[in-house]
Amino acid sequence: MPHDFTDRTVVVLGGGSGIGLEVARRVVAAGARVVLGGRGEEKLAAAAGELGDAAHWRRVDTTDQASLIAFFAGLTDFDGVDRVHHLFTPAASYRTGPMLELSDEDAESAFESKFWGQYYAVKHAAPLLAPDASVVLMSGAASVRPVGAAPSYVACNAAIEGLGRGLAVELAPVRVNVVSPGMVDGNLWSQRPAEVREPAAATWREANLLQRAGTEGEIAEAVLFLFSNGYTTGSTLYPDGGYALR
Repeated sequence: MPHDFTDRTVVVLGGGSGIGLEVARRVVAAGARVVLGGRGEEKLAAAAGELGDAAHWRRVDTTDQASLIAFFAGLTDFDGVDRVHHLFTPAASYRTGPMLELSDEDAESAFESKFWGQYYAVKHAAPLLAPDASVVLMSGAASVRPVGAAPSYVACNAAIEGLGRGLAVELAPVRVNVVSPGMVDGNLWSQRPAEVREPAAATWREANLLQRAGTEGEIAEAVLFLFSNGYTTGSTLYPDGGYALR
């Protein structure tokens, strides 16, 4: 059954590229108006230009609470935006590595950006959430099957999935879920050097049941399912090709 987001407002933090932009494309095609947030103004402007009149954008830094407060306070300046019906929060920037080699600052970066960024995004969005709103947080399949030597990153993803369950209880009847993808062959991955990307992709293919990386469209469809299914809350969905089962 096709998704229908007619007259719904969708906010995507990290909507200028990658999975966030793919989600924005699909909800706009299904009738939504969308507000894109992120740090890269040129990317946001280009994405909004692609999406047309149904799209707005505003700069926001999810590691800065003042920036998040200003972002959500300013949403009602946009025509037709008085409530948020769906919120997706994939924006994050962090570093990973072995505990014994990573600096303390780098080890903490996943929590600072990916965990606390999403926590405070939901906190400051909460006053605008419609009673039947849904929130989708972004985790990663390393939460249930650690990949390589990156314990702080693994712990961060697991914490986000716990956060989703806790927020589902506190914010009900607003629904809160988590999407936890495996490797995605898309915008972010393509920016890595080939000498890093290719061996990692080969390892990933061997590590999951479907023997391939996912696509941004496949992850976006998982997000739209969590937006749309009115009886799903507090759940984590793993579009990971069966990585967690190997």
